[in-house]
Amino acid sequence: MTAAGRIRVGIGGWSYPPWRETFYPQSVSKNDELVYASRKVSAIEINSTFYRLPTPAVFAKWRESTPDDFVFSIKAPRYIAQRKTLADAQPYVDRFISGGIAELRDRLGPILWQLTPQQAFEPDDLRRFLEFLPSEIDGLKLRHALEVRHQSFADPRFLESARAHHVTVVFEDDKSYPGFADVTGDFVYARLRRSESSEPTGYSLPALQTWTARAKTWAHGDEPTDLPRVQKKIIAKTTPRDVFIYFINGAKERAPAAAMQLIENLASRSDLR
Repeated sequence: MTAAGRIRVGIGGWSYPPWRETFYPQSVSKNDELVYASRKVSAIEINSTFYRLPTPAVFAKWRESTPDDFVFSIKAPRYIAQRKTLADAQPYVDRFISGGIAELRDRLGPILWQLTPQQAFEPDDLRRFLEFLPSEIDGLKLRHALEVRHQSFADPRFLESARAHHVTVVFEDDKSYPGFADVTGDFVYARLRRSESSEPTGYSLPALQTWTARAKTWAHGDEPTDLPRVQKKIIAKTTPRDVFIYFINGAKERAPAAAMQLIENLASRSDLR
């Protein structure tokens, strides 16, 4: 068996009223939702940071509420990632990075930078933005994932810039936005947004088996051949990679079930982590 990166599967946030019916047992209080959720999935994407940055004490509390082998991805504030000129954002990036996220310590996973659907590819502006994304904070390595939602980013120059700055381009599985699975960083970040209410596990069981195989492929350093790409030829080196897969939106009430089923699929196969 060849070496493989760590595969983490999770959801967006942990406080969502319909989950009181579809995910949380009655015995779990609202205050204990994070404690419970972090023991059912292996990662959570914090979406509230997109709107408002918590205090360092809150980040520390989140760390203390979760098990040792758990991580959070952090969605960067919209006032940084969703501005017309990204290159103007450096002072705000610095303020965000130093604003308390280091309190997560070993629970700190990738930082997600989500652009607006209207944000077109501007090579020079994007390059300047990527140049000032820091590689560490207080001795913690920072990993950056960039989510783009405009078709103009389906451009080899964009992928080259992301690779040059060691930034992972997010693969988004969505009906409305373009998604391409070219690997650009040393980890993979996928956001799956096609859950359906009619499916108890959000995605059908065959679809989740397909995602299980894709996760394995990524973790072992290869790239799935059944996902859309910008470059037909695989450019990235074959090397083990960590993989982050989040079930986000769609029929959000089904997200925990989808994540737990994918985790079960991975655990049932001896060649997967």
